Amino acid sequence: MSTLKVFDLKGAAAGEIELPDALLCLKRGEQAVHDAVVAHLAACRAGNASTLQKGEVAGSNRKPWRQKGTGRARAGYRQSPVWRGGGIVFGPKPRDYRLDQNRKVARLAFRRALSERIAAGEVRVLDSVQVAEAKTRVMAAALKAMGVKRGALILTDRIDDALKRATRNLPDVEVAVAKDVGVYALLRYPVVLVTRGAVDVLKVRLSGGMEKGE
Repeated sequence: MSTLKVFDLKGAAAGEIELPDALLCLKRGEQAVHDAVVAHLAACRAGNASTLQKGEVAGSNRKPWRQKGTGRARAGYRQSPVWRGGGIVFGPKPRDYRLDQNRKVARLAFRRALSERIAAGEVRVLDSVQVAEAKTRVMAAALKAMGVKRGALILTDRIDDALKRATRNLPDVEVAVAKDVGVYALLRYPVVLVTRGAVDVLKVRLSGGMEKGE
């Protein structure tokens, strides 16, 4: 059994939650995690860089000067790539950088990433995230009391507007819903704070990535 420590918003210990070791995966899935992170970062690329080729640059097809007798190099059109303001050879065009990852591999990646964070003791459970006021100072004080100094990912079982308002001005703090959180977000922050309700959601997602016989 793996043990997750439970804290309240004042940083005081509020018990423990046990997680069956069968749900964790630490023997495989390393490549799946890498592929998931690469796919996420690739999908974040805009892919909207665009240059004009010689056929797209404005201008006529008239020769700039006659072929011979001027002492200058031969030139056929002003859109030539060798000219300033001409077309770009092999320049970027809008494209989609997204990479595909099948569902089975994606589930394995999530299971491995979360298992690593749990095994390293970097996942803590929050007894409650009901803040008295939707103020930045309230959440900043709570994170300080729990010893969180370099940012955190807060996972909840449902969208909490008050919590989002209390954390949106804190650097390197993100609030996400447990059923939708991805591998990149799990690995990005030094600490993962999970509500009690989100723990049940994560258990379901961990069991969904298990294969027969595990």
